[in-house]
Amino acid sequence: MFTFRFSLILLALSLAAPAAAVTRDGAARVIDGDTLDLQGQRVRLFGIDAPERGQSCDRAGQSWDCGAWSAQMLARTIANRKVTCTRQDTDRYGRMVAICTVGGTDLARAMVRDGAAQAYRRYSDRYVADGSVARAAGLGLWAGRMTTPEAHRRAQAPAAQAAPGGCEIKGNISASGRIYHRPGQRDYAATRIDTQKGEAWFCTEAQARAAGFRPARR
Repeated sequence: MFTFRFSLILLALSLAAPAAAVTRDGAARVIDGDTLDLQGQRVRLFGIDAPERGQSCDRAGQSWDCGAWSAQMLARTIANRKVTCTRQDTDRYGRMVAICTVGGTDLARAMVRDGAAQAYRRYSDRYVADGSVARAAGLGLWAGRMTTPEAHRRAQAPAAQAAPGGCEIKGNISASGRIYHRPGQRDYAATRIDTQKGEAWFCTEAQARAAGFRPARR
């Protein structure tokens, strides 16, 4: 009996313990101001949002390619050195969302401090103070006017799909698995449904679960 109870205690402790953080390191290639390719693994820097490739900003009445500039700033900070990334989450595209460092320097913090990216308040307050300092000093993106990266992506996104028969729950299949999104959730508007891939629309969450889909976390 004692052995059985002791085994149950050990099992409970193992289930309660947090999973070990996944860390990857190596040479990295810059995709844009907040995204890396780390030895074949796409990595999104946690807690920041940078201008997209091809996004323009306004400075002194002149348009400039702030998306390309932001990517250049990230590449300059890395300077061909080894990057170490610790996973914080996985996004809907299957990308590793991570805090990444080079020689002890937090890449996301460096980008925000230089005005090359914004603190992404939607997901974290980690870099908000750094962003406030950069904005007050008029550094980088804050030297002029810009559309936020999130608003830029929304404007570039294709028109929303019409929900058939008023059934608005989206059953999406991605690298993260079979996930359903409800109206008002973070990725709902950007999620496109392709029924030929096995994705589907549902009228209720019960229908989505019965079809093997799990709810999105946000």
